[in-house]
Amino acid sequence: MNLLQTLKIALRALRTNKMRSFLTMLGIIIGIAAVIAMMAVGSGASYVISQQIASIGSNIILVIPGSTTSGGLRAGFGSSQTLTSDDMKAIMTECPSVESAAPNVRTSGSVVYGNMNWSTIIMGTTPEYFDIREWGIVSGRSMVQQDVDGGSKTCLLGQTVAENLFGGDDPVGKIIRIKKVPFTVIGVLDRKGQSPQGQDQDDTIFVPFRTAQRNLIRSQQQNSVGAIMVKGKSEELLGKAEEEIKALLDQRHRITNGKEPDYSTRNLSEILAVAEQSSKAMSLLLGAVASISLIVGGIGIMNIMLVSVTERTREIGIRMAIGARRNDILMQFMTEAVLLTMIGGIIGICMGAGGAMVVSKMLEWPTLISIQSVSIAFIFSAAVGIFFGFYPARKAAQLNPIDALRYE
Repeated sequence: MNLLQTLKIALRALRTNKMRSFLTMLGIIIGIAAVIAMMAVGSGASYVISQQIASIGSNIILVIPGSTTSGGLRAGFGSSQTLTSDDMKAIMTECPSVESAAPNVRTSGSVVYGNMNWSTIIMGTTPEYFDIREWGIVSGRSMVQQDVDGGSKTCLLGQTVAENLFGGDDPVGKIIRIKKVPFTVIGVLDRKGQSPQGQDQDDTIFVPFRTAQRNLIRSQQQNSVGAIMVKGKSEELLGKAEEEIKALLDQRHRITNGKEPDYSTRNLSEILAVAEQSSKAMSLLLGAVASISLIVGGIGIMNIMLVSVTERTREIGIRMAIGARRNDILMQFMTEAVLLTMIGGIIGICMGAGGAMVVSKMLEWPTLISIQSVSIAFIFSAAVGIFFGFYPARKAAQLNPIDALRYE
């Protein structure tokens, strides 16, 4: 008996018991749909994190001041003013693994244009900051060193600020008031989206570093910076760059053995890599949990196939009596089991893709369905049919023809 005849007989047997076949496939359908949907959700989470990593930039180390202590309470890192512009310049010139560095100071306040106002983050920095962050311009021009040296009252707007102050109008060349100080808008930054901490990176205004110190953050000590953002020459040299920065700052700040540093360094690439690994682990875990339902569905298939063998014992005896070999009987029941799982797998893939789209629309969460996950789910469904269909098929093939013909 050839494969085509085997397929025809298997399809006829499945059509004879439509409801039983559907109920048997139901476990596989639910299992495959769950695997596809869960892996799509996990892949979406990985995509979000990778986009956040790309939005921050690559090979970045953040150097922040130490903490202050008042009344026995420590205020946490960044609360003191222990870093200076000279520290930033020293990092640039004395650390061979560093490509560039940019100081920044930060405050918040209201911004006014005409009858529109918006409360946002105001950051003073230098042109290197935008190179480190790989942050482009969509309108106007970027900040240049002359703006910093001359203390010009110019600013760059994030997309969120531009939309809330100007709507659809082009803000370049317009004058806004930041903390009642007039500034000319010279450009609008490209959209960055949310940071890994969930903050809107586009809800920011950037002004020249010296201008921010003189006009917007007057309590800031002369020459002090809120943080220093450093870019390493490569990902491989990032660890070495961090060591060089620590050694340099220890020397400049006279940090001897046993003394607590008055600064802190954070390797953003390592932090975000850990987050990405966690996301991938979550995706695998979701897929593994969902795949348990496939095993349950496979057990259901084996149970139904055993019942089918018992019901069709006399039919098996007749086929053997007219010349069917044991291998023909084995292939017939194996084909039925594999067909059940593969048809269920196709339906499950469609349901899983639809479920992922519903989740994405309802929760506004990106879901990604990869060809790899679909292929794995389909192959796994066929494997379930072969694994759980073999025992019933083998039992049918090993029946004694005489006993099978006598079976009532």
